[in-house]
Amino acid sequence: MEKTLKNKQHHTKESDFHDFNHDEEEGADFEEDIERREGFSAGSDKKIILLLAIGGVCIIAALIIVFVIVFQDSRKEREAVQAQMNLESMEQQPHSDEEAGTVPAQEEASDGQSAASSEPEEMPDVPAELEMQEEIQVGALDDDQDPQADGAAGTEANGAEVTVSAINKDETGSTTMGIDVSKYQGTIDWAQVKEAGVEFAMIRVGYRAKSTGELFEDPTARYNMQEAQAVGIKLGAYFFSSAVTQEEAKQEAAFTREIIAKYKITYPVAYNCEDFESPDSRQYGLDAGVRTSLACAFLDEIQAAGYTPMFYAAKGELEGSAKWDTQTLAGKYKIWVAQYPDQPYPATGASSYTGAHAMWQYTSQGTVAGIPKKTDVNIAYFGYTKEAEAKDETPAEVVEANPEVGIIFTEVNETVTAKQETNLRSEPSTLNDTSIVGKLVHGDTATRTGVGHNGWSRVIYNGQTLYAVTSYLTTNMEDTGQQAPPQGPVYTPVNESVTAKMETNLRTEPSTVNSDTVVGLLHNGEVLTRIAVGDNGWSQLDYNGQTVYAVSSYLTVVE
Repeated sequence: MEKTLKNKQHHTKESDFHDFNHDEEEGADFEEDIERREGFSAGSDKKIILLLAIGGVCIIAALIIVFVIVFQDSRKEREAVQAQMNLESMEQQPHSDEEAGTVPAQEEASDGQSAASSEPEEMPDVPAELEMQEEIQVGALDDDQDPQADGAAGTEANGAEVTVSAINKDETGSTTMGIDVSKYQGTIDWAQVKEAGVEFAMIRVGYRAKSTGELFEDPTARYNMQEAQAVGIKLGAYFFSSAVTQEEAKQEAAFTREIIAKYKITYPVAYNCEDFESPDSRQYGLDAGVRTSLACAFLDEIQAAGYTPMFYAAKGELEGSAKWDTQTLAGKYKIWVAQYPDQPYPATGASSYTGAHAMWQYTSQGTVAGIPKKTDVNIAYFGYTKEAEAKDETPAEVVEANPEVGIIFTEVNETVTAKQETNLRSEPSTLNDTSIVGKLVHGDTATRTGVGHNGWSRVIYNGQTLYAVTSYLTTNMEDTGQQAPPQGPVYTPVNESVTAKMETNLRTEPSTVNSDTVVGLLHNGEVLTRIAVGDNGWSQLDYNGQTVYAVSSYLTVVE
């Protein structure tokens, strides 16, 4: 039994040894397998990492390429935008100090004119036609070629009577109040105008003769700009056009900017064109499209010169593009509309014109302290916190109020008397009755020092320089002549049927000074007989057996 046990133990040991060796062999094989697997896994991991690294590098490179392309495009776009902004700045020069206001009819007129920099701007080239003009001609006070009638605008009636006083800023916000003036307002005391609360003035620079086409400076333009600027009233300007070609319109713009260059023009420079339907107008027969292109030619030149362009017309001419391409004009420029309600601003809070507009002329019957005649009054829906600088820094020549501007006098030295009797006036014009300061009767003498080309004489009477109609004077003390006709306008007899272009007042006298003289209203389509045409811009009409007066430019002949 012991031997058997030993054999069993020996067998067991051998089995154990065999099993151990077998286990060692299997363990070695397992380790080799593990090593092979680990080697394979490590190799695979290295390949994956390498591929990922290569992919990452490619992605980064692609992103860099895209970034460079986008950056270059963005830079080019920025440069293009900056170039455009610079170009627009040169052309428009928006005023950084403008106070934008709210405009009736959904317009916000915020694009003002910039105050000029300390460096004077280079003025655009002057057309050859203007360069050849040796000297700017100044228009006469009495000029039947002046296309602007004294009184209401376009198709508007005269408007409500109003006395101008300062606007309550708390009620109107950035709304500003102003006037527009020309020779028809006479010599203005601008200090009184300032005290009346007027904030800006649109000064007529000049006009083109309605038949001959000559260019004339308004005889009061420089004096008005000088004096208004001196008292702190901000300046705007306008030109009254009779251009028939774009070249003429550009010439008018050059004419305008030459005159205004030395003054501080803060408010817009406007294009005004009326009376184009009168047969004696050189614009007669031009359609709305052609006239609009002429306005654009003028205003584009004004904008290029660094001023804010603005277009002026009456409500009836703008609505429905009746007389102008309103959409084109309103899309490019500020609009200044004339529309006269029965009750003036602020009783009437806004114009009935529904189109976009930046300025509203609400009457031609304004009474303003310092202005001897009725004047147009305006509300602008924008303002400026400071004055612009003049485009030309050269100081403007100082001018004095001179009633003789625009009149060519032949100097003489002779004693005259009245053929019978004549008025002596402080200015050579019948436009203003307040200019009458006395009478010269036959036998009483004065010294004549000049004979004007417009039918007026300059005389010295009791130490005063006064004016009298030349045809009422004589150097022959024995010549009593025939009874001189009543002094005043000359009416040429006619016999023709007329109607109103739109509508116009009929008055008992040829004057808009007193609203009590209105006896009727003539509408388009209603026909009256015109019996005379005056050299003062008024026509005599037969109205139910009564002689009445209407503004000639508001009438048209019925064929």
